[in-house]
Amino acid sequence: MESQEKPIANGEDGKLPLELEEDLPGVETSLLNVPSKCAEQAEEFVKKVWAAGWNVAHHDTLPDWLKDNDFLLRGHRVPTNSFLACFKSIFRIHTETGNIWTHLLGMIAFLGIAAYFLTRPSIEIQWQEKAVFSAFFMGAILCMTFSWVFHTVYCHSERVGRFFNKLDYCGIALLTIGSFVPWLYYSFYYRLEPKVTYLALIIFLGTICIVVSMWDKFAQPQYRPLRAGVFVALALGWLVLMALLYIVGAVIYAARIPERIFPGKFDIWFQSHQIFHVFVLAGAFVHYHGISEIANYRLTLGDCIAKEFE
Repeated sequence: MESQEKPIANGEDGKLPLELEEDLPGVETSLLNVPSKCAEQAEEFVKKVWAAGWNVAHHDTLPDWLKDNDFLLRGHRVPTNSFLACFKSIFRIHTETGNIWTHLLGMIAFLGIAAYFLTRPSIEIQWQEKAVFSAFFMGAILCMTFSWVFHTVYCHSERVGRFFNKLDYCGIALLTIGSFVPWLYYSFYYRLEPKVTYLALIIFLGTICIVVSMWDKFAQPQYRPLRAGVFVALALGWLVLMALLYIVGAVIYAARIPERIFPGKFDIWFQSHQIFHVFVLAGAFVHYHGISEIANYRLTLGDCIAKEFE
């Protein structure tokens, strides 16, 4: 009787060479596994390339146009000159991660609220209310959108970063203007003259903020207190709690607290700009609740108020 076939070293029988079998005890050695191993190696290579492409840098190594906050020392993105690379960085950890996600999630939240509000049947919400609230929704959504996009593409190049920085500031002004529309509409529900006067005033002030925001020097680090002051001045007419939230956030942003006190300790999380974003988002939600209450009051008890002007 002939003996059983011996393993062929060159793999002609569909098995790996004997020396490789000895190195891989208990593992299927069929050549059918070779493609899967190649795929695993390719996947590992891609992961290494991906990780290498997102190395973060120290503040001192950045170009001057990326040095916005001297108290954030590590975890900065380097210039990419690629929009694809910038948007991939949304899912990486760096100094702008919190700034991106606070307002990206805020944008998604307000898109959902706006969609629900505007699709209600007319028997629940009339078209006048939808039109008035749309101004606020538009301002909030644009503000959040300009903000997270700016923080995403800020490291693309100096030209791109400067342009989207201007849009970021414009978004704050648009949120302010949009917030005033329903507040003035319901506060002067039966008085057209003051309603139009105050609305024209806030649009005028908001336009000034937008014009100033488009000024190149306005975005430079030394003008941080001026930027905060301009938007604080515009915010003074909001509902009290919302104005307080916004102003406190702006003061924290201007003072660069807490990273000024503990340099390098808040490079990734809980830095002043992230706190400012959270306050803006909270203020927007408070304002939405406030104007909803005012609208409900005017629509349910407005007849009693109207008699005062008869």
